[in-house]
Amino acid sequence: MLTEAQALHEQWETDTPSYMRAYLESELWGKGKLWEGLVHHAYGIFLAFYLLPRPYADWLLKHIQKKGRLPALRTLYRNLPEEKALEQFLSEVAQRADEASHALVRANLRLVVSVAKKYLGRGIPLLDLIQEGNLGLLRAVKKFDPRLGYKFSTYATWWIRQSINRSIAEQARTIRIPVHLFETISRILRIQRRLTQELGREPTTEELALEVGYLSAADVQTILRSRAEGTPLPPAVRRRWEHAAEKVEQVLHSAEEPISLERPIGDEDSNQLADFIEDAETPEPMDAAVRQMLREQVQHALAALSERERQVLELRFGLIDGKDHTLEEVSRYFNVTRERIRQIEAKALRKLRHPTRSRHLRDYLL
Repeated sequence: MLTEAQALHEQWETDTPSYMRAYLESELWGKGKLWEGLVHHAYGIFLAFYLLPRPYADWLLKHIQKKGRLPALRTLYRNLPEEKALEQFLSEVAQRADEASHALVRANLRLVVSVAKKYLGRGIPLLDLIQEGNLGLLRAVKKFDPRLGYKFSTYATWWIRQSINRSIAEQARTIRIPVHLFETISRILRIQRRLTQELGREPTTEELALEVGYLSAADVQTILRSRAEGTPLPPAVRRRWEHAAEKVEQVLHSAEEPISLERPIGDEDSNQLADFIEDAETPEPMDAAVRQMLREQVQHALAALSERERQVLELRFGLIDGKDHTLEEVSRYFNVTRERIRQIEAKALRKLRHPTRSRHLRDYLL
């Protein structure tokens, strides 16, 4: 193991069989915790042997070959190189680590392209997808741990997909949605397309809820058995199924793309969608004219009142600022009692109810 680890300083690929690599490629991954524990320790020892300076490793190898065992801890410390030599060697190791990372990235660039091609048509050009995938590949190189038993390509594919999905979620849509919601949308849409092919029609939200994982396996089996036998569902299962269907509907609703108001309508480019949408806040010309005439008639009727009577009515009914003021507020404004304001208001309203003044306003009350 020491000889093999030191040989990696010369070149990455050798014709000599790698005992460590053969041991790591065993089919026992995930089948025995004892074996995996041994692998972790063996890999740690292998890395430690690789980090030994070459003269020190040669001395250690000779000692093992001569004595048949590792030297004592005191002997190991006594033969360590000087601190400057160790620092220089560790800087060389760091440089070699960078070279190894670059080599691993270059060897998997085609993997990025193959994954990025699956996301075409999502609103981002292929070159941008590849660039985002490369960022995911760089992160995979930094975080990869071969002791866990996964191939690097399998591990890197997950990071590449996550990076591309994040980019699409942030850039491809007018309204940004969270990455986890974007992944949920993609998963539900895939299931929707599959069920459409199987059923020959668009699946309902209840049918999608059985496939997307919002229900437990036991609930799904209960629902399928109930549908096959024609028996009623338990109320609790029915409620959970309805809740899952509502969640699917909400996700599908969030997946809808907004429509631009400048979208062309018809064959003529001059027609846009905004031209056909009613503006509920803008009054019709007839309504605007009626409002203006009513405003003039009200001002004409108020002109028959005294200045204080007119001001009291304008404040009480919001004719100035659109806000109806209370008797308390108006009384403070004129520095009189509330009862006095009520009397002024009643007197002014009696004047306005006189037929000679009110007949001009009755037509606007129909």
